Amino acid sequence: MADTLTFEDEAETPEQIPEQIPEQTMGAGCCGDTGESYDLAKPFKAEDKRLLNCKQVDVNQLMPLKYDWAWEHYLNGCANHWMPTEVPMQRDIELWRTDALTDAERQVILRNLGFFSTGESLVGNNIVLAIFKHITNSEARQYLLRQAFEEAIHTHTFHYIIESLGLDGREVFNMYHEVASIKGKDQFVMNLTSDVMDPNFSTESIEGMQKFIKNLIGFYVIMEGIFFYSGFVMILSFHRQNRMTGIGEQFQYILRDETIHLNFGIDLINTIKAENPEVWTSELQRDIYDLVNDAVEYEVLYARDCLPEGVLGLNETMFREYVQFIADRRLERIGLAGVYGSQNPFPWMGETIDIVKEKNFFETRVTDYQSGGALSWDE
Repeated sequence: MADTLTFEDEAETPEQIPEQIPEQTMGAGCCGDTGESYDLAKPFKAEDKRLLNCKQVDVNQLMPLKYDWAWEHYLNGCANHWMPTEVPMQRDIELWRTDALTDAERQVILRNLGFFSTGESLVGNNIVLAIFKHITNSEARQYLLRQAFEEAIHTHTFHYIIESLGLDGREVFNMYHEVASIKGKDQFVMNLTSDVMDPNFSTESIEGMQKFIKNLIGFYVIMEGIFFYSGFVMILSFHRQNRMTGIGEQFQYILRDETIHLNFGIDLINTIKAENPEVWTSELQRDIYDLVNDAVEYEVLYARDCLPEGVLGLNETMFREYVQFIADRRLERIGLAGVYGSQNPFPWMGETIDIVKEKNFFETRVTDYQSGGALSWDE
């Protein structure tokens, strides 16, 4: 199982990636597998639990825990709690009102606000409407509830940034309908949600479990593990230059949350595989490679759209290399071989993630400030 108390380091090599499957889940079965009648009124054993299709265990009973990794992810999420309105925006507001930012730089910021503002909502909706009801394990559900709240906080963050900078919220939040590169990425994952939300969908067949795994791949491995990372590079490039520091700090905390989301998703996928080895067919693996390959191309188009002429020392070629690099890492963590072999053009991202990992939000936040949304401009 991945070390749930550590954060992803972009410089980590495949050889350093720990085994993702908790030993206790290998070959695990659900109560009632041998045909006996199970009495829900009686206490059950931890080994009776299962992530999918375990209707014989009362999902309302948290204890005893079977998957310690799920509970650790939940505790880590709680320990990382933050609110966007606790981050001062005054310096960002002042900079945004000057001509110190070029039009190209403003486009990078606006495009990323446009993608993230609805992307986070799509992830939250997928948890609530598609994933949660099919997970039959209470500690995994406990984490999903925490994650859904964090997605709401992230959406709140973009509302706060938009209000603070005096942007047109309708324009920003509607970009996923109007900007082709954003629309393509969002539609890509929404299709996976629609499969699981079909009224006739069930995980009780091999085909159903495979569709469910593809949903998890789409949202955890791709949306949160690939699509979001290009945006982190772009926004944190401003932060490295000590510009738009309020937005940059909020993206740092989002990055910290997303790292735990990704680690949970990887553990969830790998444990479902371990409990249901019959679903991990060569056909499913080919489908996953196709999904990741399509995602890489969507992300390269997005990078081209955000910075067509290059900005902040960034360009489309660098992002193709970066997206391929992290795509290989995501594939390796779910037990598949990498296919691109690209190098990381942004080694500083590993250092940034380390800083985010070590940073104590409650020691660095400013508490004596006026809310950015309430500031008024001098005309």
